[in-house]
This record gives sequence, C-alpha cells and structure tokens, in this order.
Amino acid sequence: MSENKLSRDVFSAIADPTRRQLIHLLAEAEELPLHDLTVQFPMGRTAVSKHLTILKEAGLVLDRKVGRETRFRLNASPLREIQDWVSFYSKYWSMNMMRLNQLLEEEEE
Repeated sequence: MSENKLSRDVFSAIADPTRRQLIHLLAEAEELPLHDLTVQFPMGRTAVSKHLTILKEAGLVLDRKVGRETRFRLNASPLREIQDWVSFYSKYWSMNMMRLNQLLEEEEE
C-alpha cells in the first residue's frame, strides 16, 4: 500500500499523538489559524503543516484561506468509522464484564 493511501486512512491519521492533539485543539475551537496551532507544539510550522495535511487527506480537517492566513477546522464525521469499529468490539467487553461479575458473585456466596 502506498504512503499516500495510508495517509488517507482515518485509523492511520489518528495513530499519531500529535495528530490526535491537533484534532483535540480543533474540536475545542470553531476554527484556528496555522500559527495558533503551531505554538501548541515543540516543532516547527512545517512539521505541523505535514500533520495537518495527513488529517486533511483523511477528511478530518478542512481549511480555508483568509487573506494570507490558512485557517483549519475539524470535520469529525470520518471519526464515525472509528466509533463504529470500537462499538462492534464493545460486546466482547460487555461479555467479559458480565463473566467477571458472575465470578465475583459466586465468590461472595
């Protein structure tokens, strides 16, 4: 699979902690310019831009130009794919919790 194809995958896009932090910052604000995002990280503007590009390719971030400034905002709808995937496996957690509860009740008796 090519690097470009991987960067459009939502799971791959959120795998990096810096990108998850960018998502978090954008979720808290309606829209932020690149400068305001960059100052939140111990890296340069180019590195933050690369992370934002990966998020854009995954459809998680939208951008627009305002004069000479680029502003970014979150598009959370692709996160639904992750929520659906986790939800599918939550039935296993529920079953394990029920088993643990039964074990604890049996030990009490």
